[in-house]
Amino acid sequence: MNFCDSATNWSERKKFFQARKLNFLISVKESYERKLAAITASISKLEEQINSTKPNVETKST
Repeated sequence: MNFCDSATNWSERKKFFQARKLNFLISVKESYERKLAAITASISKLEEQINSTKPNVETKST
């Protein structure tokens, strides 16, 4: 009988640790998504700045 209680506890513990792992992985994923969004925004802004200053640089050099 004690073995059954142990199995139940093991099952509950397994679910608990799986839920913790899932929450951890979700938080890691969200962190990388935020970082990727920031990098994408930086790239877009830099490309925008390059494209907006490009005609001015050509005009000054001629």
